Formats: sequence, C-alpha cells, structure tokens
Amino acid sequence: MRRIQAGNALSAFGLGFTVPYLYVYVAQTRDLGATTAGAVLGVFAMAALVALPFTGRVIDRKGPLPVLVGASLLAGAGAVAMGFASSVVAVVFAAALLGAGTAVMQPALATMIVWCSDPSSRTRSFALQFFLQNLGLGLGGLLGGQIVDKSRPESFLLLFGIEAVMFLVLAGIGLTIRLPRPATPVGAPAQGTAKGGLKALLGHKAMVQLCVLGFVLFFACYGQFESGLAAYGTEAAGIEPATLGTALAANTAVIVLAQFLVLRFVERRKRSRMIGAVGLIWTVAWLLAGYAGLGEGSQAMATAAFIATYALFGLGEAMLAPTVAPLVADLAPESMVGQYNSAFALVKQLALAIGPAVGGPMGAAWHAPYIVTFVLFSLGITVLAVRLGRQLTPMQNQPYLAVKTRVVAQHKPVEQVGTAV
Repeated sequence: MRRIQAGNALSAFGLGFTVPYLYVYVAQTRDLGATTAGAVLGVFAMAALVALPFTGRVIDRKGPLPVLVGASLLAGAGAVAMGFASSVVAVVFAAALLGAGTAVMQPALATMIVWCSDPSSRTRSFALQFFLQNLGLGLGGLLGGQIVDKSRPESFLLLFGIEAVMFLVLAGIGLTIRLPRPATPVGAPAQGTAKGGLKALLGHKAMVQLCVLGFVLFFACYGQFESGLAAYGTEAAGIEPATLGTALAANTAVIVLAQFLVLRFVERRKRSRMIGAVGLIWTVAWLLAGYAGLGEGSQAMATAAFIATYALFGLGEAMLAPTVAPLVADLAPESMVGQYNSAFALVKQLALAIGPAVGGPMGAAWHAPYIVTFVLFSLGITVLAVRLGRQLTPMQNQPYLAVKTRVVAQHKPVEQVGTAV
C-alpha cells in the first residue's frame, strides 16, 4: 500500500508541473492561438471519455497492475510528445495520449487500493490518496511556476520532461508491487452474480444513484473551479486574476490541513449523511460567491468572500474523499471492482467536460442565474445523498460498525470464560 500511495503522489506531482500551464503553452508559447488551446483541453477530456468505458473490463480480467503500468507509459509518451509539439496536429495527438493515460490511471489505482485494503481500512486509504494527490499537485504547480517562462519553449520542455519521468517512476514502482487477492466489499453481491457487465451495473440501483450523485458533485464543484466560478469572480465580483491563484491555494491548503482532522469525525458516521452535509457546506459557499458579486460591500470584502468560497469547497472535498470512493468499492461485486471504478471515473470526466461548457458562459454573463443554479445543485446533493442512504446496507453506509463489531467479537470469548468461572 505504501508503494501505491507513493506512486500516486509522484504522478500527481508530475501533473502539477504542467496542467496549470497547458493553455499558456499551446496558445502563447507555441503561438497556436486560443482556439487550438481550447481544442487541446477538449481533446484531453474526450480521450478520457473514449478510454474509460473499456478500462474497467480489462482491469477485472487482467488485473489493475498491468493497466496502471501501461497507462503510465502512455501518459509519459504523451508528456514527451507535448514538450516537443509545435503544430496543431502534434499538440492534439499529444493531448490525446496524455489524457487517455492519466484517465486510465484513476480506476487502476483505485482498484489496487481496494485489493490492498479491507472495508475497515479503506476509508483511511482513500483519504490518504486524496491528501497526497492534492499535496503533489500543489507542490508541482508551485515548483513549475518557478521554472515556466512563456517566452522560452525549452522551459516547458523541462516541465513536460519532469512529468514524463514521474510517470515512468510510477510504472517502475508498479512493477515492484505484488498484489494480494482482493478483499470482498462489505455487503457486495457474491462473485457469481457479477458476470453481467454493464447490464449488471445498471441494474444495481444504489450504484446508479451514486453515479448520479457523483455527476452532480463534480459538476457543481470541480467543473466550475477554472471556468464558471473564475469567470464569475472576475466579471461580477471584480476579482483580480492573481486572486484566483490565491483562492485555489486556499482550497488546497484547507484540503491538506483538514483532511486528517475531519477523517475521524467522518469515518464514524453514516456516509450518506456526510455527503449530504457537503451539499449544505457548498450551498453556503455559493451564497458567499453570490455576496462577492453583489457589489454591496467593499472590494476587500468581496475578495475575502470569494476566497472563502474556495476554502469551503476544500472543506467539502476533504469530507468527500473518505466517503465516495470507498463507497464505490464497497458496492462493487468482487469480480467487477474495476468496472465500477471505471464507471464512476467516466461519470467524473463527463461532469468535468460538461461543467466548464455550461458554467463558463453563465458565470461570465448571467451572474444571478449562475449562483441560483449552483445553490440548487448543492441542495440537490443533500437530497440525493439522503435518497442514496436508503439503498445502502448498514455496513455499506457506516463501515465503522464492522470495526466495532470485530472488537466486541474479539473480547467476547474472554467474557464467556469469566462467566463460566
């Protein structure tokens, strides 16, 4: 498990070097224009949508390890190609390789964590993964910002080279791992009932509801960070572009600082209630964003409210990390863990592709409707979480019960001996 988490952190560190600067690299450094840069970001997302539907079945048949190694090599090749790309065709091709490789890594890593954990430790394992991802992205972005120079293509070649090396290191770490047999998820159907593929997944009501909930979660949060919310902040609230970086830094800082502080609180409570609470926290966040754009207070107050919006999103993300991803694993039949993880990753990518397309124009031009829309989406998260809770078994909704039951069972023989004496 330590090697899996280390590889996960290193790959996030590599991504952090390049993702924040991809638009600038294509549009300005390579002088290919804003349209091409937008197309590259679109291809990055579309490659993930094309690759993910096939990923889950391969993981379940061949195991997550060869898939992870193959995806790491593919992403590494994409990073190198992007560093040397100077034409439209070349950057689009590189974006397709990079997008597909990084997307396939997600369900592969998630499945490896499932195989190396049991229901009682899974919550903390996924929380640690999320923590390391954000720490790696943050550090990578910070160091990359010290290297990047949009007037010097060779500085970007260095960034993409570092990213490629991180992916190769991840592949090398993967080759040293020996995976155990997967632990059976809490309350999951028996393995013999898991042979129906997509039909079986779509027939699993709780999983379908979780996918719908996941789409709303990612659409209302991650899908707005760098598009709709950024456009709203600069256009309606008068936020300086540099303040957007401060807001994103506040988001990352809250995640890093709060992740393990909230973990003990979250893991002892029902997952559906914690997800519902995130919806309420994000409702407050969107109301703060609305206040920032009203123009009633000073610019300093608007700026503070906008940064607080991102910070509250970070608190919600820290609460989601130990709930949503482990729940996907606990719902999956043993022979379909890869397909369940890939299906949820596909839902995430759809939300991340649609979110900017919808939120960007709304945030830039329709300020009040934009805020109202996402306040309603956040309240919808709470409603969907409550409905999902009714479909879950007690152990799926609150795996801490399994830990308590095991502790009681371990002490029970001692009590029986005492009684006999």
